[in-house]
Amino acid sequence: MAKYRIMHDTMGSVQVPGDRLWGAQTQRSLNNFPIGSEKMPKEIIRAFAWLKKAAAETNHTLLPDKITEEKRDRICEICDEILQGSMDREFPLSVWQTGSGTQTNMNVNEVIAYAANLRAGQTLLHPNDDVNCSQSSNDTFPTAMSVAAAAAIHKDLLPSVSLLEETLKRLEMENQDAVKSGRTHLMDAVPIRFSQEISGWRAMLTVSRDHIRSGLDSLMQLAIGGTAVGTGLNAPDGFASLTAEKIAGYTGLPFKDAENKFHALTSLDRIVFAHGAIKGLAADLMKIANDIRWLASGPRLGLGEITIPENEPGSSIMPGKVNPTQCEMMTMVALRVIGNDTTISMAASQGNFELNVFLPVTAYSFLQSVQLLSDGIRSFTERCVSGIRANREKMKENLNRSLMLVTALSPKIGYENAAKTAKLAHEQDLSLRDACVKLGFMSGEEFDEAVRPEEMV
Repeated sequence: MAKYRIMHDTMGSVQVPGDRLWGAQTQRSLNNFPIGSEKMPKEIIRAFAWLKKAAAETNHTLLPDKITEEKRDRICEICDEILQGSMDREFPLSVWQTGSGTQTNMNVNEVIAYAANLRAGQTLLHPNDDVNCSQSSNDTFPTAMSVAAAAAIHKDLLPSVSLLEETLKRLEMENQDAVKSGRTHLMDAVPIRFSQEISGWRAMLTVSRDHIRSGLDSLMQLAIGGTAVGTGLNAPDGFASLTAEKIAGYTGLPFKDAENKFHALTSLDRIVFAHGAIKGLAADLMKIANDIRWLASGPRLGLGEITIPENEPGSSIMPGKVNPTQCEMMTMVALRVIGNDTTISMAASQGNFELNVFLPVTAYSFLQSVQLLSDGIRSFTERCVSGIRANREKMKENLNRSLMLVTALSPKIGYENAAKTAKLAHEQDLSLRDACVKLGFMSGEEFDEAVRPEEMV
């Protein structure tokens, strides 16, 4: 095979590596944007393959003289191979390219056309005239972005959330009899069952999951059919709805064409909404992971009320030290997602006239958030949360030393006398019982009858 081959586009000739399937426009992008290490996510490429396959089938139905049965079949054949992942190395473009994603659209068009032509043994397909028929980069990239985002949420993120939710349900059932001190403002508070604390974590996931599903619903309207500026120029009647219907059939998700294509091309508000729900999940996971590592802190000088799995040595200098590394991973993932949300929000605010040109960075940031959370939640669940065990003796010890048990005395001796009892106990390092008796507010027996932590939850 020749080291290079010459490919042509409207600007002239370009040398392309002889063993690659892309064409001139892809090569120009490689030459002009050697920026960073971030490549266009494979999820976007898969979404483009669904889109190009759907468009070929729709164009054959509506424009059979232009997209013949042979052309349709060749396009669909290569798209299926892209979906299987066998052509991943043919999509090398940087995220940091044209803001409309035109070069990635053309990368896909060129690979499909060249690969199909090689199979056919003739120049059967043109990347623009045939593979891109009835389309523009301006409607295909937003469509691929919505499809990729929705598919990733449905396939990866929601199952991971459900896994953690089910694990917390099990822990909740196992810890109904564990009573511990509550904490507010990082300070001692009244008692709580450990199962009640866990139920708060679980409810966060339930609410976040519902919010994410609402965001998923918002991604179902596709820009396809708007072509360059939303007018649908060069696309036949019915192209948008039929293409969206076919994408829905491939993915099992209820996609449809957007009612207002001008909105679909220039606004990213649906992406912002969907990622906002994902950010909400990240914020909840930050809280849950922090709670777990605080509760597990120690093992002797911290709270020590739970134990978590010991997965690896924690220090290169302190022998025997083990750290809450899965919690730390989860909190770092949460921070990355929150940062991505800022990027997406700013990108969405920058639409000018009929097009937003911050699409690749938006797609990259969104899909990174979904992947990091999906992987992170699964690891956090399997390597940390599933192994949480209550240290009931430590919980009981901390609970019995808590000054906030005095709250149970307020109805008996009044708020001010209860406060005096707590202050004296703290100042003289007494038990609440001894302080209350010393102040003459109650007998020891009366105190024991009033202060029963298990009845305060």
